[in-house]
Parts: sequence; C-alpha cells; structure tokens
Amino acid sequence: MKNIISAIKRHKFLFEELVKRDFKRKYKRTVLGMAWSILSPLLTLLVMRLVFDVFFGRTIPNYTIYLFCGTLLFHYYREATASGMGSLLSNAGIFTKINVPKYIFLLSRNVSALFNFLLTLILFFGFCIADNIDFHWGFFSLIYPIVTLMILNLGLGLILSALYVFFRDIQYLYDVFSLLLMYMSAIFYSVEPFPPLYQKCFLLNPVYVHIAYFRQVVLNGTLPGWQLHALCGGYALLALLIGSLIYKKCNREFIYYV
Repeated sequence: MKNIISAIKRHKFLFEELVKRDFKRKYKRTVLGMAWSILSPLLTLLVMRLVFDVFFGRTIPNYTIYLFCGTLLFHYYREATASGMGSLLSNAGIFTKINVPKYIFLLSRNVSALFNFLLTLILFFGFCIADNIDFHWGFFSLIYPIVTLMILNLGLGLILSALYVFFRDIQYLYDVFSLLLMYMSAIFYSVEPFPPLYQKCFLLNPVYVHIAYFRQVVLNGTLPGWQLHALCGGYALLALLIGSLIYKKCNREFIYYV
C-alpha cells in the first residue's frame, strides 16, 4: 500500500489527468453528460421495479430500497471491473514510452467509478428519506463495505486487466459471467425462501455479501455479525493479493502483447 501511495505521489499529475480523461471520455458527445452517472443506475432500478414488483414487491418490505441496495452496489462493481479490464490495453501508448507503474491506469478507472458510485449513493439516501427509513449511527458502518468493495474491485481489476492483455476472449466471457453473477446476487429477490444450505451458498458470492451488509444496516437497522465483516474483508484482500501477484509476475511481459 505504501508503494502505491508513493507511486501516486510521484506521478500525481499523470494520475489526475488520467482520471479526468476517463471521466470525460465516458460522457463524451452525450447531452446529459455527468448526469448519466446517476440516471443509469436509476433507470436500471426503475426497470427492475416495474418488472419484479408484481412478483416480489408484495412480500419484501421497503422493496424499492431493497432493490436499490442491490442495483447500487452491483452497478458499482460492474462499472469498476469492466472498465478496469481494458485499462492496460487502452493505455499501451503511454506505458510503452514512459516508465510508470502500470497499475496507475487501473487506479484511475477505479477512482472514476467510485466517484460515480458516491454520486448515486447520495441519491440512494434521498430514496431512504422518502421511504421513511430511520437513519441511525449504524449508517456510519457502511463505510466498511464501501472500502472493501473498492479493494475487491481493484483486485479483480488487476486480474482482469492482466488476463485481457494475453486473452482478448476474456471480455466476452466476463460479460456472460457478469450476467450470471447479477442473477446470483439476490438483487431483486430474497434468499429467505431458500433452504439454509442454499442460503449459505450465496455467501460464496462476494457481491452478494456486500449487498447483504448494506441491507442489514439500512433495512434491518442492525449491524451485521462477524461473518459478513470477515467475508467482505477476506474476499477483498484475497482478490487484491492474487491480482498483485499476477501483476508482479507479468509486469515485464505486458509490453510484448499490447
């Protein structure tokens, strides 16, 4: 972590320009511009609410907030990892000419995705107020899953961006995987009707673990137990460790495949 911070400080100007470029590129030639960072997850929420409200909305209290928790966190995960996957390849023209840490390009994509997430999070709290959700001191604990999800996204981004350099097919496989992961994250349905063994299987999904943490704090008004805390932190650190090892091993090989 100290090496990452020192690298950002050394290349502060480049890092800031990368974040600005990534942010501007995403909304280039759009009429609404930055407003899409809020409208995109909001429209997804609206569509899911219209489609699934008939099937699940009558059995799940505060269904709009329940659904928003899922779409908010999954949208952040999907944006950070999908955009991070191409971070090396799209910046090959820079790191093949200038000696800079290659993970700095992935960090810039993650910062851009985090900024979009925080904007939508403000809207989420507005929905909570409209739905008469009681705000309590436990809301401060949401910082923990946000940080661990950020680390998880960074770790998976390291893995995906490295694999994408060597195997371009990973992009199409990840699209299918993301779709499967969305349906397995209990975004629009509850896991309670499932048998206890199946409910435990959902805990193998790191995105669902973070969604469950959010829902327990916001909707149940209680802090999650040690299990969710351990799983959020464990998945994040494991992804970061694997991603760092892959980057360290393949660092000198990237330049030959871009």
